[in-house]
Amino acid sequence: MNMTNFPEILNYILGILFIIIVFSLGYAYLKPHRIHKQFPFSTLLLKTSYLLYLLVILIIIYLSILVKGGMDTVFLGVEFYAFLIILFVPTIGVFARKLGQFRKNHESYYYFFTIVNILSIIALLVLYVF
Repeated sequence: MNMTNFPEILNYILGILFIIIVFSLGYAYLKPHRIHKQFPFSTLLLKTSYLLYLLVILIIIYLSILVKGGMDTVFLGVEFYAFLIILFVPTIGVFARKLGQFRKNHESYYYFFTIVNILSIIALLVLYVF
């Protein structure tokens, strides 16, 4: 049995496990099966778009690190700063939804961050491909 590829195979397996664990934590935090009674559609849109965003960003990070040789080779210069903004803004939006200031405008806040999540997915795909 050839063991020369074992560290590389282990990295791929650990990367997939990382994706599963982080996505599971995101799912457990959001509880997409629990929908707001007054705003069911906007709540479902926000939670679904964030989980899709989370899955896309985890896969792009996985592919960047393990397939394309590292984040510094995929995202150069200004692209890296754009990636960092895309990494944090949707997550801050989901965490901030429970703050008191946003409780009055639930529906508009949910729609706004649904659009932010979708634009983040598009921007991630553009940054990764080009």
